[in-house]
Amino acid sequence: MATIAAETERYLELYRRMVLIRGFEDLIQSLFLRGEIYGTTHLYSGQEAVAVGVASVLEERDRVAATYRGHGHALALGVEPQALLDEMLGRATGINGGRAGSMNINSPKDRLVGSFGIVGGTIAAATGVALALKRVGGVAVCQFGDGAINQGYFPECLNFCMVLRLPVVFLCENNGYGEYTPFQTVTAGAIRARAEAMEVPAETIDGMDVVAVRDAALRAVAHAREGGGPYFLEAVTYRYVGHSRSDPGAYRPAGELDEWKKRDPILRLRDDLLEAGANGAALDEIDASVAEQLVELERRGLAAPFPEPRATSEFSG
Repeated sequence: MATIAAETERYLELYRRMVLIRGFEDLIQSLFLRGEIYGTTHLYSGQEAVAVGVASVLEERDRVAATYRGHGHALALGVEPQALLDEMLGRATGINGGRAGSMNINSPKDRLVGSFGIVGGTIAAATGVALALKRVGGVAVCQFGDGAINQGYFPECLNFCMVLRLPVVFLCENNGYGEYTPFQTVTAGAIRARAEAMEVPAETIDGMDVVAVRDAALRAVAHAREGGGPYFLEAVTYRYVGHSRSDPGAYRPAGELDEWKKRDPILRLRDDLLEAGANGAALDEIDASVAEQLVELERRGLAAPFPEPRATSEFSG
């Protein structure tokens, strides 16, 4: 609580970003169900504290590799919401010209090197980026799910980064499920133990608490930036929706979702801010302004033009 009391304005901004991410994902789901968004979507609802907490400690020289659940990562880094929504709608005004879709967005100017549909692909991408960032004092952050630690990328890249002392923060967002499978049924031992076996500093943190995430991210990024090599964080969190748009989440035990919602990261930060002395009217104003913003985002996005078709020759050679 002392941290929030000393940095109320900062945490009000983090609250705004978390509210925006939640509302944005609700809008994406609504537009998808109405047939305005094609393909598939993987929503970040429930996990907002992780992306927002980590992004809050990064500098301009740092870079992030995000998962296919990347809308939240993008908004946490400051990607323009209108350009992101337009991309989801396949419009020419999208962040990638309407051609990337939900799983493949990138925005180098916002430090987002990419969102990767390949499970564990972020790990390899961040490792490569870290080779360059080591020269300029930057830090690469790779965000991946618990299912990715069983991919070959994880031990190979972790070993490579530790041997070369590359500035990488390995951030496992453990939401309890690898797609539809509880991680305990396919993963032996503790997740962080795999990093500790290579003598990589590791922590398990509460991914539903943006304060805890930010504090741990400060330690991890400082360690990597100061030449200590990689740092591993396991953020225990939960997604409120199914794996993707076609998943109703029927495999979850009865009552599990309700129990996790009692720890909602947005409501938790709101309560903490009020306890620290923040003005409740200021929080209500944030909620209202984000709601208005989302209405305008939808209006503009649906009115935006689609990309012009390109000749096949433009893609050859």
